[in-house]
Amino acid sequence: MKSYFIKQYQKAPAILGEMSEPVMNDDDVLVEVCAAGLNHLDLRIKSGEFKMLVPYSFPLILGHDVAGKVIAVGKNVRQLAVGDEVFARPRDGRIGAFAEKISIHQDDVAKKPSNLPMADAAGLPLVALTAWQALVEIAQVKAGQKAFIHAGAGGVGTIAIQLAKYLGHLWQPRPARQMRIL
Repeated sequence: MKSYFIKQYQKAPAILGEMSEPVMNDDDVLVEVCAAGLNHLDLRIKSGEFKMLVPYSFPLILGHDVAGKVIAVGKNVRQLAVGDEVFARPRDGRIGAFAEKISIHQDDVAKKPSNLPMADAAGLPLVALTAWQALVEIAQVKAGQKAFIHAGAGGVGTIAIQLAKYLGHLWQPRPARQMRIL
């Protein structure tokens, strides 16, 4: 299977080559990768910045964000079926989106909305998870509170604004005053 992988922590580009097919467990879905998102986390793992927190074995296929089609399901999988279009952020220790196929635990996979292109879906999981963790899990923003979202034009900020609005937390500016021109 074609993959982008590393043989050791490195600053150099990943290697494009052949790797073995992913191993599936009973709670996994096998996904044919249609699109994968590249983010800073992948670059930091590749360079070894997180090796003390999350040690990986080599060779390592990189990639945290993925969108694709389910081509096989484990015997315990009930919510997903072969043919479903999905997107996911595989858990640490199970990354590998920069390949033709990836095996992902069913709890880490969601059905892709039909109106969302694969390439767009592949760019969402990690930034959406980060926005959720910041607003809901850490800040515990409640209805009626104001939320200031710094760098709202970036990936995380874009999702955080939409999430805050969805949750009813986004500050609504007052209407601009009418200016009178003399």
